[in-house]
Amino acid sequence: MNVDHHDLHHEFPEYAESIHALKVSNKHFARLFDEYHAMTNQIEVIEGKDSPVADESLEEMKKKRLKLKDELYGMLQAAKA
Repeated sequence: MNVDHHDLHHEFPEYAESIHALKVSNKHFARLFDEYHAMTNQIEVIEGKDSPVADESLEEMKKKRLKLKDELYGMLQAAKA
């Protein structure tokens, strides 16, 4: 199965400098960043290996990742302003 990569640098390449700056200067951003990437890695492993997992569980993981991504994106936009 082909797995799309959803790390923040692929999702928001235009914010590469802001991502780095916030990771080193904002502990809350760094924590959310780490949580987002851990969730992304977990989802990619499940999808890549076609692991037996309930569809509902995978969907909940994706919803949590999307919520994290939205929060991180809001912080990136605020930092750019």
